[in-house]
Amino acid sequence: MSWVTKQIGELCDITSSKRIYAHEYTPEGVPFFRGKEVVEKFNGAQHVSTELFIPRNRFEEIVDKFGAPQVGDLLLTSVGTLGVPFYVSTDEAFYFKDGNLTWFRSFDGLDSKFVYYWLQSPNGKAELNKSTIGTSQAAYTIILLKQMKISSPNVDTQQRIATILSTYDDLIENNRRRMALLEDAARQVYQEWFVRLRFPGREHTRIVDGVPEGWVRKRLGEHVTLSYGKALKAEIRVEGPFPVYGSSGIVGSHEKPLVPGPAIIVGRKGNVGSVFWANKDFYPIDTVYFINAESSNFYLYYALKNMHFMSTDVAVPGLNRDFAYSRELLLPPNRIMRSFIEAVTPMHSQINKLGEMKQKLRTARDLLLPKLMNGDISV
Repeated sequence: MSWVTKQIGELCDITSSKRIYAHEYTPEGVPFFRGKEVVEKFNGAQHVSTELFIPRNRFEEIVDKFGAPQVGDLLLTSVGTLGVPFYVSTDEAFYFKDGNLTWFRSFDGLDSKFVYYWLQSPNGKAELNKSTIGTSQAAYTIILLKQMKISSPNVDTQQRIATILSTYDDLIENNRRRMALLEDAARQVYQEWFVRLRFPGREHTRIVDGVPEGWVRKRLGEHVTLSYGKALKAEIRVEGPFPVYGSSGIVGSHEKPLVPGPAIIVGRKGNVGSVFWANKDFYPIDTVYFINAESSNFYLYYALKNMHFMSTDVAVPGLNRDFAYSRELLLPPNRIMRSFIEAVTPMHSQINKLGEMKQKLRTARDLLLPKLMNGDISV
């Protein structure tokens, strides 16, 4: 099987979007993506944490004159967090921010899904590194991206390679969805018992001032301690068995943990108020708070997810710890809390098993990816 090396700009069109200004954002309309949203989608988020929109008529005006991303096109984060690809897999309308994202389209002799995986391979990343300018804020330029050299077999073989890798990604996504459904089921139990107050034994419990008799309202700070995570720059992390948590969830791994699990993580900067359950020892970075294993349980986890945290600093968005401590926490009697924990623990056991399977699939895919992209494995 012969592979041909060419500049990628000879095989597809690499361009950007038409500029959209902040004053054009609207509360609803056509979704508008920046690098942040693409990174979240790459990491498996069904819904982005910040929803931006532009007017439908403005979008249609752009489409008529310049076009918009279509199924099979690629976007690539090109400022800040560099090199994260997004494959457009549906025909749902959206637009994107110029400069933040670069648009790959009109492929000729090159399968776009193959390029999506090539950009994640060591060869693709090496070429992307050559396309970087800037020191204080690294960025890609379209001119340099067009000069990237890509080696590829014929289109049929490209598609077979992409299909093999897509099979792994489909299985990973299926596990992620099953995990999300299980967590949603547990959340619904929490809502039923502790928000709608349809808990076991409610028929025999008096409600006094909106609170079941025997239940207690406390400030969060009276019940738990929010400890600060510790800085761990990506370049000094050593890959290992312990997950590294930031405010967007798991952002990598490290050879050593900082905190014993299971424990709860709360987003402090970035995704303010995000809440995660770490089922094993982990490393929380300085964009999060954590609650130690002794104080963490599934009741508290879902109570925190149900709280309305918000940023208290306009200049540097973040969750102030004193503000978090002021939030109200409703504590049921121990027997009801234990019943809830017993009810949701099997769901989380299944979530853990699916998570382990997902990680094994990701590891297998990552081992296979460079071999397929180098032509070391015949397909």
